[in-house]
Amino acid sequence: MSVGADDDTHGSAQAGLGPLVREDEVEFSAIRAQGAGGQNVNKVSSAVHLRYSIPDASLPDDLKERLLGLRDHRITAEGVVVIKVQTQRSQEQNRLEALQRLQALIDSVAVPPKTRRPTKPTRGSRLRRLQEKSQRGLVKQQRSRPRDDNRG
Repeated sequence: MSVGADDDTHGSAQAGLGPLVREDEVEFSAIRAQGAGGQNVNKVSSAVHLRYSIPDASLPDDLKERLLGLRDHRITAEGVVVIKVQTQRSQEQNRLEALQRLQALIDSVAVPPKTRRPTKPTRGSRLRRLQEKSQRGLVKQQRSRPRDDNRG
C-alpha cells in the first residue's frame, strides 16, 4: 500500500514531486518521548522512530544515488534514513509526521539538478573588465610616492 494524498487514516504524506513512499518499506518503532509531559510521559510510548532503507527501497536508481549523496545527519553510513518524531502527543500523529518528513526528503532530490553549461564572457564584458582594471591601476599608482628620476 502506498501513501496517498487523499488517504487521511493510513498516513498522508503529501504527494509532491517524487514517487510516493510505500508504507511496507518503512519500519516504525514506538519509543518514549523525551522532555516534559508530566506523569503521562513515563508510561506512554508516543514518540516514533522511522527507519527506511534506501538500497532496499523501490525507488528509481538515480533517485537512490541522489539520496545517498545527500549530506544529511538522518542518513546512516549503511543508507538507512532514521527519523525521530516526538512533537505530537499521539503516536499516530507522530507516525504521520514522520512519513511526511520522509516524503519531503525524497521530494527534495526528485528533480535532477540542471547540468551547468559553461558560457564565455562577451566581448563587451571583457573590455569593461580591462578598462576597470586599468582605472584601478591608475588610482593605486597615484597613491604611491613620486619617483625621483635623478637618482641613478
